[in-house]
Amino acid sequence: MKNPSHDLHDYISEISERADVRAGYPLPFGTQETGGGVNFAIFSRDATRVRLELFDHPEDAVPTRSIDLDSACNRTGDVWHVWVEGIVSGQFYAYRVDGAYEPSLGHRFNFNRLLLDPCAIAVSQLPPWDFATARGYDPLASELDLSFSKVDNAKSMPKCVFLNESFEWDGDCPPRHPWSKTVIYEMHIRGFTIHPTSGVDHPGTYRGLMEKIPYLKTLGVTAVELMPVQEFNDTPIPRRNPQTNQLLTNYWGYDPVVFFAPKASYSSSGGLGQQKLEFKEMVRALHKADIEVILDVVFNHTAEGNELGPTLCFRGIANAIAYTLAGDKRYYKNYTGTGNTVNANHPVVRDHILAALRYWMVEMHVDGFRFDLASVLGRDGAGKLLANAPLLERIAEDPILRDLKIIAEAWDAGGAYQVGSFSERRWAEWNGRYRDDVRRFWRGDEGMLGLFASRICGSADIYTKSGKGPEGSINFVTCHDGFTLNDLVSYGDKHNEANGENNQDGTDANFSDHYGSEGETTDAAMPAAGVAIASIRKRQIKNFLLTLLISRGVPMLLGGDEFRRTQGGNNNAYCQDNATSWHDWSCLEQHQEIFRFTCGMIAFRSAHPILSQEKFYTDAEIQWFGPQGGLPNWTDPQAKQFACLIHEDEQHALCLLFNASVDAIAFRLPALLPEARWHLAIDTACKAPQDLFAAGEEPHWENLDNYSLKPRSSVILLARCTHDQGLQTAFTEAK
Repeated sequence: MKNPSHDLHDYISEISERADVRAGYPLPFGTQETGGGVNFAIFSRDATRVRLELFDHPEDAVPTRSIDLDSACNRTGDVWHVWVEGIVSGQFYAYRVDGAYEPSLGHRFNFNRLLLDPCAIAVSQLPPWDFATARGYDPLASELDLSFSKVDNAKSMPKCVFLNESFEWDGDCPPRHPWSKTVIYEMHIRGFTIHPTSGVDHPGTYRGLMEKIPYLKTLGVTAVELMPVQEFNDTPIPRRNPQTNQLLTNYWGYDPVVFFAPKASYSSSGGLGQQKLEFKEMVRALHKADIEVILDVVFNHTAEGNELGPTLCFRGIANAIAYTLAGDKRYYKNYTGTGNTVNANHPVVRDHILAALRYWMVEMHVDGFRFDLASVLGRDGAGKLLANAPLLERIAEDPILRDLKIIAEAWDAGGAYQVGSFSERRWAEWNGRYRDDVRRFWRGDEGMLGLFASRICGSADIYTKSGKGPEGSINFVTCHDGFTLNDLVSYGDKHNEANGENNQDGTDANFSDHYGSEGETTDAAMPAAGVAIASIRKRQIKNFLLTLLISRGVPMLLGGDEFRRTQGGNNNAYCQDNATSWHDWSCLEQHQEIFRFTCGMIAFRSAHPILSQEKFYTDAEIQWFGPQGGLPNWTDPQAKQFACLIHEDEQHALCLLFNASVDAIAFRLPALLPEARWHLAIDTACKAPQDLFAAGEEPHWENLDNYSLKPRSSVILLARCTHDQGLQTAFTEAK
């Protein structure tokens, strides 16, 4: 006889588990709300025991509940998992993981250490982390990392925060600017608005950046590139500023603890989970202003450092898999200069990095990533550079990440330098050679004519072999790592004494000049020379800005350069969370001329799309000439002047004139037919407002035959023609 059918809901109720703690599921890693509770899952291949601890408050040393995971019931393969009923947003949690403590074999398990979930999406904000307590050794032992610590660090450790919210994105759509329309503004969340002069209500936070969106719109940038916001330890480092005796801090943030969590201290709303929500609000607001968000991400190393570093997360969970270890597995290979190297091409680690990227894109709506020391991600477990690194290929080809901007810092501290040859075409690269060659040309170095010409045309000599176009080149003159633009023209040498490393840190290859006197100068102190120095510095700043914004490729502006932010000659201010690094907004009023010029140059680039096309110039589009006409003398090391004519269309052309010498030079201009006229757009040697004219307001240049450039200056002339046959015919017939 056929049994009567069960009502589906009754049937489910009859067979469902009722325990408040259940076996759970191995996927996804991290936490997921399901069925009135939360599933917790963590990878640890060599662990023998895992405990989940729940806390009511982040500063608690004793958990309110401890759940030991049974290896028979709560483990699937290498994944430990458990489902717990009644967990709600704001729940604090962490893990303890046990196993062998054998550093020489690569294992550093210690059940006394409270550990962060590698997939935590928020980490509680606490007073400065006690890294001494977090270290996994007895400080009195002779071989520190080989001694087993019995100190429980729960009170000093931050806790993971479970969150499950339905955020109102209000129809948010990413701007998706093509590379040809992209202008990047590199900035530090805290440093951008923390200075008392910022004028915001929430200084140093995600919301503080939101308050400055109208400023960014006025400037004209289309993307902000945020220095690290992945949760990191920003507490004092064991060194003091020898000038002030103040403790130095990890200000830049290139020292992540976990990869998914936004920095708690950058939230004005609170650091107990609110940081995720405020970050989303910031992204939503920037998108409404048509500005993209690019994150500077660090996947090449973590804050756990070398063998003497603290045990915070990966080291106590899967040390032998997470990191690239030396032959003696007690030690870490160090291709990052920070003590350890993430084993990025191990399949498990690779999946973890991809999951983090997808999370920031899908959940947090970011538009792209700049990968710190990206060459590390192309090394195998033995440290060798791979020809077709699986992780780099997967990032480029991932169907979820397909529309994102991906940018590589194509070098590392292990000797790799892959500018022009980094992975496949989809990867753009920070072009360090652009920075150096442009600096050297304007400094007046010999033999730079051809290199400078190549840089402004998109660096075909660098990128053609790898099949990339100009969009593969992220052009920059300055970035966070080095001099600011003001300091580039004010200092001949670095001045990093305040970093407490005897001025030994930071690069010596600055290709800078002070033009008469090291450091800041005033007219009062130097009545004659001071005026000349100030004038040439301002002119050189304009030259750099003009060059950056007429170059094919993608321009990146360092935040604050538009109003001459200075770091007092410090070219490695990674530990300076103070006025050295902060944006002093009083400089905006003081240097309005440079701000106006920057805005004008960004607008000029937008008004002339020929300058930013995603292809290299053809011979028909660009013509080169020297001061007397004819081709420049590319092989003359003394030559420091040249020009080019760029044909926009049949009715318009741009004439770009460059003079990097200390002497004035007259350029013979290409001949025009009577129907064509030259118009002056920009002259960096002129004072505002004659240095740059808005589109449509460029004055007619009466002298059709030549233009005299002052020392160290650049000029842009526009040719306009109403003749039916157009400019191309005019130039051809005039030759």
